[in-house]
Amino acid sequence: MDIRRRSWITGPGGLGAIGGMILFTLHGLAGAPASSPPVPSPAPSGTVEAEATYRVFLPLVLRSICAPIPGVTYEVFPVINPVSFNVADNPDYNLLLLGYVPVNEYKGLVDYGGGFDPGAPQLRFLFGDHRIPVILNTYKNNGWDWERHQRLPPPPGWPPVSVVGFAVSPGEILYLPDSGYRIGLDFQAHVLYADENQITLKYTAEDSTAQGYTAYITNLCVEPSLLALYRQWNAWGRSRLPALRGGQPLGRARGTQIDVGIRDNNVFMDPRSRKDWWQR
Repeated sequence: MDIRRRSWITGPGGLGAIGGMILFTLHGLAGAPASSPPVPSPAPSGTVEAEATYRVFLPLVLRSICAPIPGVTYEVFPVINPVSFNVADNPDYNLLLLGYVPVNEYKGLVDYGGGFDPGAPQLRFLFGDHRIPVILNTYKNNGWDWERHQRLPPPPGWPPVSVVGFAVSPGEILYLPDSGYRIGLDFQAHVLYADENQITLKYTAEDSTAQGYTAYITNLCVEPSLLALYRQWNAWGRSRLPALRGGQPLGRARGTQIDVGIRDNNVFMDPRSRKDWWQR
C-alpha cells in the first residue's frame, strides 16, 4: 500500500419546495354601492350570513434527506488496540476538526506514474451507479499543532489536493468503497469515527490511522442506526466497532456535494489519482 509522491498530469475527467398552496374563496359578501348609504330593509324570515369558504391544500409529507435507509442492519467486530482518548477531539479521526481549505487545482482525474495497489479502495463504489463523479471542488487539508491543539496552514508539497468535493443528489445513498482487504470474516472496514456530518472508515482492524487506508467522507447523514451503534460501542471502550462489507450502505448525502479524503499509512493522498482509486 506504499504509494509514492509523483509528478502528475491532468486527465479527462431538493427537496422540492413544499408545495403549500392555500386557496381562499370568499362568497356572498355583497354590499350597497359606495355612493349611497345603505337603506334598511325588512328582516327576512331566515338568517343570511356572509359565507367564507377556505380550501387548504396541504403537501404530502416528504421524506427527509436524512431518513433511515430501509432494510439495513449493522454488526460490530473486534478492534486491535482500542484507544482510550476522545477520538472526536483528535484530527486523525475527525476530519472536520482538522479542516481543509479550497485550492485552485484541476477538477478531474489525474494520471500519476509509478506502481499501484490493486487492493486499494475504489471510490466509484461510493455511488450506487458506480459512476466517476463530477468533481466540483478541490481542497487541501490543514496541518496540526499537537502542542497547542489547533490548526496550522496546509503543509507544503505533495499532494496538491487531498480532499475533493464530488457532485451528488440530496438524499443519495452512499456505500462503503469496495477494496481487496478484509479486517475479518467478510468485513472490509471499521467505522473509526462518526457523527451527524461525517464518517471515518479504516480498512485494517487497528484503532489507528498509522497503518493501512483511512477514508473520510463529510457532508453526509450517517445512517441513524449505524451512528447509534458506533456511539454505543465508542462509549463502551471501543473493544468492538461497527464493521462494514464492501458496498454496504453507510448514509445519505446532505446536499449536492460530499467531500472525500483518503490516507495511506497516515499520509494524505490525492483522491483524483486514476491508477489508485479509480482502477475499476
